[in-house]
Amino acid sequence: MDPVPPAVRLRVPTHEDAFTWHRIFADPDVREFHGGRAAELSVHEELTARRRRHDAELGSCLWTVVDGADRVIGFTGAQPWERDRGPTGEIEIGRRLGRERWGKGYAIAAGRRTPERVRATACVTWSRWPTPATPARRRSPGGSGCASTRRSRSRPRTGRATATG
Repeated sequence: MDPVPPAVRLRVPTHEDAFTWHRIFADPDVREFHGGRAAELSVHEELTARRRRHDAELGSCLWTVVDGADRVIGFTGAQPWERDRGPTGEIEIGRRLGRERWGKGYAIAAGRRTPERVRATACVTWSRWPTPATPARRRSPGGSGCASTRRSRSRPRTGRATATG
């Protein structure tokens, strides 16, 4: 029997979330997968602003993950891949959690919400783009519902969602 996943909720990031992200993502274990150095607060402020824009324009973004006690614990979601390298023009599925939440089922619980939210707003095909990551992070996209699936709505958007760690 699978354990009951922790309660999580996804919401559009607020400006205030930038301060929490800045604090919880400064952990060296979290930074190992993102260049090693903690980002400046201004980076998180820009990221939350961009995600609000993505949600308004596209109907999806990297949403803030809130636990059952209404504490911000990270983010998960889908956004356009805007870098020059990699699957440019595709949809990136991503997540990041504060270190104290690792290994407790939050990544899976939050990740499972992402396809539900994206399917309600976009026409996508889920796929995986391999990245160097820990075994647990490589397992998370499959556990989050990233299977070959296509959904549509009245005004379909096309693209391929790419799972990254």
